[in-house]
Amino acid sequence: MKVHIAISIGQQRLTLTDDSGVVLRAYPVSTAANGPGEQNGSYCTPRGRHLVRAKIGAGEAENTIFVGRRPSGEIFCRELAERHPRRDWILTRILWLSGCEPGRNRLGSVDTMRRYVYIHGSPDGTPMGRPGSHGCIRMRNADIVELFACVPPYTAVDISED
Repeated sequence: MKVHIAISIGQQRLTLTDDSGVVLRAYPVSTAANGPGEQNGSYCTPRGRHLVRAKIGAGEAENTIFVGRRPSGEIFCRELAERHPRRDWILTRILWLSGCEPGRNRLGSVDTMRRYVYIHGSPDGTPMGRPGSHGCIRMRNADIVELFACVPPYTAVDISED
């Protein structure tokens, strides 16, 4: 069965549907605090058609910390959060996005993949349902584990403002 991901920046929601448009799952998310935008260095969430270019973290424990898309060997905990209060934590699983629209979200200064924009897990205390990320799409850890299991590489991802 082929699936599709739709992310609404306005609703702060990720919806997984099947080929016929039937909703399989829906999750609250947190997109960029800076709002929508494609420019490199903007810390905005890119819009348009994307695909899941890589799935990273299969089999890792929930709350595994990723640095440079690799497990750091650490598990997120309150002590680490207190030591690094401003850190943008990337936890549990990563779905690395690649833009499909040259000039909009692919190539040059608007390339989503080169901007390292992911769908990824976050600390359980991270608010969902409102903007707060540095451009990525943050999810609760249990939700990203579930989504990760449902989507193959190259799954279509549409990010819109509505």
